Amino acid sequence: MSKDSGLGFSEQKLALLASLLEEEGVTQAPSLKRIPRDGELPLSAAQTGLWLLDQLEPSSAAYNIPVRHDLKGYLDVGAFERSLSEIVRRHEVLRTYYLRVDGHPVQKIAPPELFRVPIIDLEGLSEASREEEVARLASAEAGQPFDLGKAPLIRARLLKLGWDEHVLLLNFHHIAFDGWSYGVFEKELTALYDAFLQGEEASSLPELPLQYVDFAVWQKQWLQGEILQEQWDYWHKKLRGTLPVLELPTDRPRPA
Repeated sequence: MSKDSGLGFSEQKLALLASLLEEEGVTQAPSLKRIPRDGELPLSAAQTGLWLLDQLEPSSAAYNIPVRHDLKGYLDVGAFERSLSEIVRRHEVLRTYYLRVDGHPVQKIAPPELFRVPIIDLEGLSEASREEEVARLASAEAGQPFDLGKAPLIRARLLKLGWDEHVLLLNFHHIAFDGWSYGVFEKELTALYDAFLQGEEASSLPELPLQYVDFAVWQKQWLQGEILQEQWDYWHKKLRGTLPVLELPTDRPRPA
């Protein structure tokens, strides 16, 4: 997984970034600040790589991040949808889409909307048939590719097994989500659901001072001139010559 792909920057994440830069001796980096959201915004290096892979194989689900949650007990679907909607509103990267302009990728942020969660009722099936259908639906969802040109880059389905038993199927694209992101997502979903369940009208979570797009712009400003040339020279030297081929037996011709 790319190390810099994911949800908005918390104070902890900003402190970690500053610490890592200091360890690497980076002292001339521009300040990380919030940028205007209008116009065509650049991608980070990690996002650019994932976007390029998607251009090469647009129907691939290789960079999907599917998650299954088994939910026990009463579930207020309205409060649950509000909670997911608030997370997508808070974290712009989940409602960002990617376009090609003059041959280069750019990102745009879609306005927040109510995030709907389709409910599939499996109550009428036998226990064995229910689990078989849950597995089938989970596999189908995991294998469904995302269109990076459309937001949001998160999908959810709620499978109803009984009045107090549900299975939540979540799916994210890696261009907007990673391992760190999941910890943030789970913590916020729990806090928001509890708050909305108790009748609170608005989120009590603090607004994020910076979002991932701010990092992408900061990285592009930093990776220029001498710093960019150093990176280029390092990898040009490292990868020059004939690259080794991993000679594994295959049952089909090696693709180009």
